[in-house]
Amino acid sequence: MKYRNNRKGEPVSLLGYGCMRFSRKGNNIDIDKAEQEVMTAIRAGVNYLDTAYIYPGSEAAVGEILARNNCREQVNIATKLPQYLIKTASAIDRYFDEELKRLKTGYVDGRDIIGTNQKKPSKIKGLQMI
Repeated sequence: MKYRNNRKGEPVSLLGYGCMRFSRKGNNIDIDKAEQEVMTAIRAGVNYLDTAYIYPGSEAAVGEILARNNCREQVNIATKLPQYLIKTASAIDRYFDEELKRLKTGYVDGRDIIGTNQKKPSKIKGLQMI
């Protein structure tokens, strides 16, 4: 596995694991199979997990998998929030708190606002978020 250092000088794998399409049992994530998938990636040296607020069940599954395996400190978690959900400045805090709860952690290593275009950053600026 190849790595690059983050701003703290810690190695982050160049290959990440996308958590959008975990295996499912009916409408729910098959947590046992998802755990096998994520842990196989981690054992192979992947330490970057990518999820998003709008990936159904993904954040909760990642949180559960990392808690079951006591390996939160071994990985970097990045999550995303679509801009269309942000109606007020306080909404971003509410969503972020919900994400932390789902992920069973007190922090994430990366957070993106997605679904923006040239006109939308003015809305975010207007909410004093950037």
